[in-house]
Formats: sequence, structure tokens, C-alpha cells
Amino acid sequence: MLALALAALAGCSKEYTGTTEKTVMKENAPQPEAVNALAQRTISFSGINWTVRDQAGPSGPHDNYWSGSTDNVWVDAQGHLHLKIRRDAATGRWYCSEVISQQSFGYGTYIWKIEGRVDQLDRNVVLGLFNYKSGDDGHHEIDIEFARWGNDAWHNFNYTVYPAYGSPSVSQTFELALNGTYSTYTFHRTGTSVSYVAYHGHGETYAFFPWSTPAGFPVSTESLPVHMNMWLFQHMAPANGQEVEVIIHSFEFRPL
Repeated sequence: MLALALAALAGCSKEYTGTTEKTVMKENAPQPEAVNALAQRTISFSGINWTVRDQAGPSGPHDNYWSGSTDNVWVDAQGHLHLKIRRDAATGRWYCSEVISQQSFGYGTYIWKIEGRVDQLDRNVVLGLFNYKSGDDGHHEIDIEFARWGNDAWHNFNYTVYPAYGSPSVSQTFELALNGTYSTYTFHRTGTSVSYVAYHGHGETYAFFPWSTPAGFPVSTESLPVHMNMWLFQHMAPANGQEVEVIIHSFEFRPL
């Protein structure tokens, strides 16, 4: 079972605009060269090969440290992916985790099934599920993020879409309150829109928080890798001092 505080790459500045209720800094994406900093480990999860991010020094978002060790990222005997933020006892550093798909995905539905109370993440912890084009920050990115951005008063669930060209992004925030430890998160890409919806449980019956990009918004039409990461806002330690682990049961892509 998940320990969410219960056992518990520098990226560009990104901010909410358009439909959000407040403006907050967002730095989700790795620096272009970041994932090449060290020899990278590869894992297989949900029938896809993923590169596990590993770096010798701090890098974005927010000058965090990233570890590709099996203490931070692993697939268990059931085939579930674990991402962890952990504190190194020897150095006192907090190490974050990220995996990047080795193939790209285009139009279709992206589905993540999660275990754990992601609605109760510490205010300094960010969990991201997203498409991203390396080297073109501010464009070609589609995000689901669980984060309060360091402020307990802010909403903890965020959708953001960065345009194929121009600016700004569009986004929406919600206050997520789950009724159990299993939940499902999706977005659906076409050449003209991105549509989101989430579900209680691991089915697709009890839907909540639907949202779509506004008509005419220039969504990305490119095939993009999938990233999953967990990191610390402004590289601040979890306010509760606890290590954090999430379990992703599966990722599925259903092409159009």
C-alpha cells in the first residue's frame, strides 16, 4: 500500500493563465540535456520502456536532485511503478524521481491508474503526469499535476495545456478530495483540443472534474513522450519532514 507521507529538469518559469483561479509558478519539465547527464537506467512498465532520470547535481524544476536508483524508482512484482521522494541520511539531500517514455504518443486517450491519497500530498510535493517536448519550454506540453505549490490554501489539482505556438497557456485548478485510495486520471488529445476527466476508483464510471481547452486554442499536434515525475516545489523539503511514495498501477494509451 501507498505511503504518502504516511510512511508517507533548470526548467523555464511557467504560470497559470486563462481560466485558473490564481497565478502560481510551474516548472514541470526537464532541461533538454538533463536526462543525458548520466548513464540512464531503463525499466519496463505497462508494456512500455521508460528512461529513469538520474543526475550528478541539482537541476530543474527548482534545482532538485534526481536519483535513478531502485530506492527512488522501481517496478514491483505486481508490475506497479513506484516513484519516491526520499532523504539521503548521509548527505541530508532529498532525491526526486522521474521516468520518461522511450516512445512518443499522439492523438488518443492517456490513462493513469493511481494508488494512494494524492489529494493529501504535502504542500511542497508535486506529482506530474504529462506530455512534453524537450527543448521547447512553454509549448507542446499537456499536464496533470497534484500540487499546492507550497501553499496549503491553494487548490491541489491542476490541468494545464501549453500551446503549439505563441502564449499563454490555459489551465484550471480544483480542490481534490478522494473517497478512497484508488483513482484514475485521463486526458484525450485531438488535433484541435485536449479534454480531461478523472474518476474515483480504477474504473471509468465515477467521473469528476471534466475540463477542455477553449475553442480555437492552438494545441500541440506533435507526438510527444510521456513523463511521470515527483519533485519538490522550490526544492523545499516536505513540510511534514516525511518521505513520499506513490504507486502507479498502470499507464495506458488508446490511440484514435
